[in-house]
Amino acid sequence: MAKIPIGLQMYTVRDVCETDFVGALRQVADIGYSNIELAGTYGLSASELKNVLDELGLKCVGHHMGERDLDKVAEFNKMIGCTHVGGPSLPPGDFPNDEATCLAAAKHMNEVGAAYKERGLHLYYHNHAHEFKQVNGKYILDIFYENTHPELVYTQIDVYWVQYADVNPAAYLRKYPGRCPLVHIKDMDEDRGFAEIGEGILDWDDIFAACEEVNAGWCIVEQDRCNRPSMESARLSFENLKARGMV
Repeated sequence: MAKIPIGLQMYTVRDVCETDFVGALRQVADIGYSNIELAGTYGLSASELKNVLDELGLKCVGHHMGERDLDKVAEFNKMIGCTHVGGPSLPPGDFPNDEATCLAAAKHMNEVGAAYKERGLHLYYHNHAHEFKQVNGKYILDIFYENTHPELVYTQIDVYWVQYADVNPAAYLRKYPGRCPLVHIKDMDEDRGFAEIGEGILDWDDIFAACEEVNAGWCIVEQDRCNRPSMESARLSFENLKARGMV
């Protein structure tokens, strides 16, 4: 199996980032990660962050941002060398619940994706479990993807949340070949809680085979909550991936 580049979503170690963001980046690089996905910059300017990333040999391959000024988004990400920008899924309270609102959401995604593309960026959409509610016999997530242009709105399939919705993650990944630049990987324990990669019940052989088949650009380790110190969880996932020959 080909090696798909591995990265870490810094949200995993957000408690460390909140105390010392640069120190957290340094620890992540020391573990062996060479790619990261951001979920906040903790006050660093783009130029400051670029200098830190260059020093540590880290590449930012994705960025979850809430900024609505697209010119600012483009300027910041171009400075740090990141071309993929997305964010967490729509919160359940604001979530489309019928065909009309789903189509309206898809239309908005197309518009933002087109604006990003004009600025040299790629928009991706990250799922949780509530996108697997069905509307007229289809998953809401499928309605989103079927009604967005594949070159304007990319997927960020989170395999844990697909499994949490009782859908096969590998099979779902295979529905969107060529559209999955960043895949979120996290494991699930027997009580459906979060676990480090290789410490839970997900079928990683099938998931990684699917990632390869759909030409995923990066597999991004993320753990929403950790039962051990977060940096230990990030290290354990990395070491288990290394043992599998993934890094």
